[in-house]
Order: sequence, then C-alpha cells, then structure tokens
Amino acid sequence: MTVQRRSRQGGMSFLGLLFVGGLLAVTGVVGAQIVPTVIEYQAIRKAANKATQGVSVPDVRRIFDNAAAIDNITSISGKDLSVTKDGDKIVVSFAYQREIHLAGPGYLTLKYEGRIN
Repeated sequence: MTVQRRSRQGGMSFLGLLFVGGLLAVTGVVGAQIVPTVIEYQAIRKAANKATQGVSVPDVRRIFDNAAAIDNITSISGKDLSVTKDGDKIVVSFAYQREIHLAGPGYLTLKYEGRIN
C-alpha cells in the first residue's frame, strides 16, 4: 500500500497580490511627490551656504535670492531667513513647511529647517 502525500503549494492569493500591489502603488505616488521637496531642501541649504559669504543682512538675503532664482526655489525667499552672527561668522537659519495633498481632506505636511554656520 502506497501512501500518497499531497504537497501544498505556498504563495499569495489574488486578493493578497492586489493588496500588496495597491500598497506599493500608493507608496510610489507619495514618494514621487516627496522627492522634489527633498531636492528643493538640498538646493535651499546650498543657497544658504552661499549666502553666508555676505557681510551684512541685506547682502546675505540678496545672495540667497540670486541663488534661489537660479535653482528655482519657491518655498522660501531671502526675507524668510534668520541671519545672526556667532562671533565673526554669519549664521543663516530657515524653517518652512510643504503640504502634499493625499486624498479628500488628507494632507501630508513636511517641515524642513536648517542652520548654516
């Protein structure tokens, strides 16, 4: 007498596949909207770093605005910068937020801040 063993295949059901696919799609869409804000934040840090070469507050803001025009920075301008001195170094600080509309009344709020010595 032979005993037949039934081997069971493992895997994902069709509904599980749809759920995982939908989750990946939503993550991809939100991620595609976040990436440009991160790139803009890096451009703002670069522009603020250039602005620390200024000698006065209006000079710092002018340098930042010129760099912002080149890099197409729209979230913040030179007047939004906080410019202070630490000894003989100029310190440029900034903070802003970006909102990404998700669905209906839902938004994802990203808060960015930085300080360049």
